[in-house]
Amino acid sequence: MAFQLGLEVFLADKKMVQALKRKRVSLVCHPASVDKKLTHSFDLVHKKVGLSSAFGPQHGVKGEKQDNMVESSNFIHPEYQIPIFSLYGEVRRPTPQMMDSFDVLIFDLQDLGCRIYTFITTLLYVMEECARTGKMLIVLDRPNPAGRQVEGYALRPGYESFVGAAAFPMRHGLTVGEMALFFKDHFKLDIELKIYKMKNYKPTKKGQNGWPADRAWVNPSPNAATVNMARVYSGTVLIEGTTISEGRGTTRALEQMGASDLDYSKILQVMRELSPQWMQGALIRECYFEPTFHKHEKKLCHGFQIHTDDSSYNPEKFKPFRLTALMLKAIRQLYPKYSIYRDFAYEYTKGILAFDVINGGPELREWIENPKASPKDLEKALVKDEKAWIKASKKYFLYT
Repeated sequence: MAFQLGLEVFLADKKMVQALKRKRVSLVCHPASVDKKLTHSFDLVHKKVGLSSAFGPQHGVKGEKQDNMVESSNFIHPEYQIPIFSLYGEVRRPTPQMMDSFDVLIFDLQDLGCRIYTFITTLLYVMEECARTGKMLIVLDRPNPAGRQVEGYALRPGYESFVGAAAFPMRHGLTVGEMALFFKDHFKLDIELKIYKMKNYKPTKKGQNGWPADRAWVNPSPNAATVNMARVYSGTVLIEGTTISEGRGTTRALEQMGASDLDYSKILQVMRELSPQWMQGALIRECYFEPTFHKHEKKLCHGFQIHTDDSSYNPEKFKPFRLTALMLKAIRQLYPKYSIYRDFAYEYTKGILAFDVINGGPELREWIENPKASPKDLEKALVKDEKAWIKASKKYFLYT
């Protein structure tokens, strides 16, 4: 049987569609909210039931905002003449006025399977507001392109933020629908929640590894250009909190890392010496790139690109979080005085180092900076958190 998105299953539910015609319906969507033919859910849902409003997450409904922390404004849709509200502008969660624009909210965002990606925090915020106001939430489920793999530290208490919704690892292994079930349970939300499951989705199917092979990839955010980016993102996103380039300003942002003032041939050699097992599962290609904007702008950078878009890709062995941590450890060993960490309010979180906000706690940075700390020490700490989440999250699985 053919694979179907939650959106496609929902549109085929004639009883629900008919019921929603008598309600005021809103939609949370972005550029990747499309069906198999790449028709946008905004148009599909509006045609089926009519929309009274819509919401856009970070980067905007149209995905036009290139960089992080670039806000979007509210506007009136030029054709349908309904309000389009920004959940990444003056506010991060719907205001009472916004909530008054609908009776039922439909959530249809493509996620990347990484805690730092803000769409699941937006999911939590709209769930909390729907619970508070007694509004129904419908989640149209989509694939997790990073698959079922789990990796990274669990978020520590006190480090909750717009890029850290709750205490789970960086790479969480759940779909959006499954995450909604976790949020409802974990935060004890009294909400009328309906999830439209995908049909024939196999997150561990060989050759797909979370992303159906017959589906086109549409950027859910401007720099999420490929499935490869989604698979490596739970490691490369850490670089946003550093002075090293994560490839922004190039055509392969967050798939490659490097700097204009570091020798990556030496860094890669030290990485192989310290922990060769953390460099398995994907191809690592030494490369050069010149960012047209952002960090190291218009300077030749030396670094490497990670490739999971090859037949040798092994999702069980590939550990992007560990790989990136290993790179930073090698830099600190080779360049003891190198300024690694950027000091700025990452995603509006003040008073905490950006790198620690991204990681969800200080432990990774402390491991990097401790010359006596070994890869075995980090492995032990990560495995503890990962095993705990794997055990806890299984009850929310909608797919096997």
